[in-house]
Amino acid sequence: METIQLNVRQTIIVAILVLYVGKYLTKKIKFLQSFNIPDAVSGGVLASLFFGLIYGIFRTEIAFDFPIRDAFLIIFFTCIGLSSKLKTLLQGGKPLLILLGLAVGFLVVQNLVGLAMASLLGQALPVGLLSGSISLSGGHGTAIAWSPLFYQSGITNAPEIAIACATFGLVFGGIVGGPIAKFLIIRNQLQPDANGEDLTISIRRDQENVQIDYNTMLQSILVIGLTIGLGFELNVAIAGLGLMLPAFVSCLLAGIILTNTIPLVFKQFPWPAETPSLALISDVSLGLFLAISLMSLQLWTLADIGGVIAIILLVQFMATVIYTVVVVFPLMGQDYNAAVISSGYSGLTLGATPTAIANMTAVTEKFGAAPQAFIVVPLVGAFFIDIANAFVIQQFLNFLG
Repeated sequence: METIQLNVRQTIIVAILVLYVGKYLTKKIKFLQSFNIPDAVSGGVLASLFFGLIYGIFRTEIAFDFPIRDAFLIIFFTCIGLSSKLKTLLQGGKPLLILLGLAVGFLVVQNLVGLAMASLLGQALPVGLLSGSISLSGGHGTAIAWSPLFYQSGITNAPEIAIACATFGLVFGGIVGGPIAKFLIIRNQLQPDANGEDLTISIRRDQENVQIDYNTMLQSILVIGLTIGLGFELNVAIAGLGLMLPAFVSCLLAGIILTNTIPLVFKQFPWPAETPSLALISDVSLGLFLAISLMSLQLWTLADIGGVIAIILLVQFMATVIYTVVVVFPLMGQDYNAAVISSGYSGLTLGATPTAIANMTAVTEKFGAAPQAFIVVPLVGAFFIDIANAFVIQQFLNFLG
């Protein structure tokens, strides 16, 4: 097998082309519009099929630069933090606690489903955990972090199983959010709050005459750079306390800290929060992160592992849809915000927080603002769920002995 390694520049160029393809597909294919499939998802999946075809015919793997993908993720979450005012964060309150409780409960459900399916299909029980909250709610970072432990215990293809599940979970998460929201909104005849503040960190497609100038863009870049620097230092300090957090989480926290202090102390400094410039940087970073993540899917790995994993993933997918519609939506209030939260939650629990936000952004661009959703889902997905997941995984490992 031959591997063609693309450098940073080439990876970004391909990702931009993938985004253009996704936008074209969304414009031309009514299904993608109707079910609010993010551009990066439609373009990224098509690109992964193309690169998978290249692998199948020529036995040539196209490898991309993943550090730049992770850099876009950090920039995106920094923008989220810089846009999180304390007043709006406090509005999360009770809904935040409810969604957190539901998310933690589903971590247990995912692992139970994985264990049950592994047992029914004659697989070792640890395979069920690898295809549960480790790879799905946890995503690639958690999958990579935990799979060596399973490898050492005798599951020799543990890394491949975990990464394959996390990868295809990302696809499912990007596909399912829009249809779930549309179903809930239409069935319950839901309408957005006309007086609700739009907290979407995005430039909406229906916006006209968006003003982006040299000064606001330069200020945004400066503040993002300073915030990321603080986030890295914060990450080191937190690690010194014995708590390991992904870098994007500490950058999110740094953004929240700075955006709720600096404007109060230096009132003359033009803070970039809520400016189109910051929204543009956030949009581009999110799109490129998802495009690189999806276009780099190694579709052939699932075939190498076998149909067993595909069956487990299908059952996990159905469990997510049922839990979201039957449990999450009613307990979150059965209103428009709850429907948008449901679209984000389904993306979060199968894929990753950026997938969740992309889902919610696509839905709100079509149906209207959902401020509460953009408060609670990023906080649950980017911070609390990783900590809770580590505890849940450890308890299941203790149970299996």
